[in-house]
Amino acid sequence: MALSTETREKLRRVSTATLATALFKRGLRGQMIQGALPLHAPAESMVGEAFTVRYIPAREDLNTLEVFRDPGHPQRRAIEECPPGCVLVFDSRKDARAASAGAILVGRLKARGVAGVVTDGGFRDSAEIAALGIPAFHQRPSAPTNLTLNQAIGINEPIACGDAPVFPGDVLVGDCDGVIVIPAHLAEEIAAEATEMTAYEDFVAEKVAEGRSIRGLYPATDPRSLEEFAAWRQAKGR
Repeated sequence: MALSTETREKLRRVSTATLATALFKRGLRGQMIQGALPLHAPAESMVGEAFTVRYIPAREDLNTLEVFRDPGHPQRRAIEECPPGCVLVFDSRKDARAASAGAILVGRLKARGVAGVVTDGGFRDSAEIAALGIPAFHQRPSAPTNLTLNQAIGINEPIACGDAPVFPGDVLVGDCDGVIVIPAHLAEEIAAEATEMTAYEDFVAEKVAEGRSIRGLYPATDPRSLEEFAAWRQAKGR
């Protein structure tokens, strides 16, 4: 099921930290992609359905520069086939010694309206990618071509990325803390719950800034906190 505009907008306004808590409540503890950090601070959260690329260790006789002449090469196909609004996710086996992609390919993704790009490896031309403005998350910069270590073997199939399972169509949200994977069937309810949680967290942050203790406030074990929150919410239009 495609991500609705309403759910997409809700997810843009909540943090990966809040989403992680909502997923934790459901017993999902391994949905944060480990090691994937933003190349630049995103202006707003990246949100989009996963479109995946799977790399395996390169076999030298099959991974020469000549492979890029083939228009059916999986990495090149993924760049041209990842749908607008989706996030291209690379399984690079948590190995940043060679790039997952570079600025030209990421620039093509931006031109095609892709929502972002994520790898548990590294990107080459990292400064150029950061300047493009498209949300991009990686482990660290890596100059060597992906062919040095990576052989693209499949696209849009289940992968691991930074120890998190990623199925095609899962919803990825990325912010300054990193990238989290929401199972597709939970996206709508998680977005709704995280929106409610964010409203209360904003209320709490305001009260803490005023000097309030967190006792009875966070978590809301004192019923008066919820009464105050209801009044605050009405006043704020939240």
